[in-house]
Amino acid sequence: MSFDRPGNGTAAVVVGLDFGEAGYAESLEEIGQLTASAGVAVRAVVRGRRARPDPALFAGKGKVEEIAQTLAATGANLAIFNHELSPAQERNLERHLGCRVVDRVSLILDIFAQRARSHEGKLQVELAQLEHLSTRLVRGWTHLERQKGGIGLRGPGETQLETDRQLLGKRVKMLKEKLAKVQSQRAVQRRARGRSNLMGVSLVGYTNAGKSTLFNRMTRAGVYAADQLFATLDTTTRRLHSESGARIVLSDTVGFIRRLPHTLVASFRATLEETIRADLLLHVVDAASDDRQAQVVAVNQVLTEIGAQAVPQIMVMNKIDRRMLPARIERNEYGRIASVWVSAHTGEGFDSIRLALDEFASTSTIPAEKNSVAAA
Repeated sequence: MSFDRPGNGTAAVVVGLDFGEAGYAESLEEIGQLTASAGVAVRAVVRGRRARPDPALFAGKGKVEEIAQTLAATGANLAIFNHELSPAQERNLERHLGCRVVDRVSLILDIFAQRARSHEGKLQVELAQLEHLSTRLVRGWTHLERQKGGIGLRGPGETQLETDRQLLGKRVKMLKEKLAKVQSQRAVQRRARGRSNLMGVSLVGYTNAGKSTLFNRMTRAGVYAADQLFATLDTTTRRLHSESGARIVLSDTVGFIRRLPHTLVASFRATLEETIRADLLLHVVDAASDDRQAQVVAVNQVLTEIGAQAVPQIMVMNKIDRRMLPARIERNEYGRIASVWVSAHTGEGFDSIRLALDEFASTSTIPAEKNSVAAA
């Protein structure tokens, strides 16, 4: 049966089911922030408890009926699930609800598509979107946009779905080739920095932890910073001169989030190479967040996924002004700085970051093998 997908919506009912996992309340708050970041108004939140997802409708018939009633009562025209839905579940829900259904992965991809500014960022986001779309090419539901009626577009006996898959496959291949060139250019830049004996430092952290604000205060770069999730996507790199004379290259990278779609991690690998090859990571944490420990775990999981788990870290506990916390330095059992407590907004405690960089630079050398790895 043919099924035309409903159009995009501007007001949403958010659905979050509790499967007994930790952090349910924080996850619901986060999906609300993600929805707002996508430019969609949240009209209502539908909650529920289940032992496991329903194979056909994810939420079960009774809960789907409740969602339909909430959509009608609030006038919302979009249902956003704080979960990853299978293609079949997404189609079934759209048939039952009569509106566009978006899962967590699609929502994050949409935000990335809105925020990408550089040519590289746009390539990375498009690749992630197309690889996600490849699992959802179903006749009569959705297919790749293309020129209609193009001569030579379809071979004898080819179905619509086969044509769409061929077009998508060609586009994905072309995007991967372009991103491979970008990765090669970054490798050349890293080799040049290695020859100049520059220390590479990358800012990493959960989205909206304040990395870009911190980067601006350290470098006066003027990078866009806002109190929203994924305010910036494109990596920015600036030279930084320390008090001790150490020459540092500081990079601001894309923020991480729980359950960051694997397609995004793979597509942004060229950008994340700056993190993998860094000499030091400044792990920026929102010290004012009640969920900060779970956010630290989520960031470290992504770092492990991209192969950066062995890079030395210094924790930068940011936003102390929001909780009236004192600026301070904490050292580990070896006397090395493990964390600094600062406010990127007010500048309080900022001297401790420079001290941490100076101490690290004075006790570390850039390994010779790093340059050979970068050249690979």
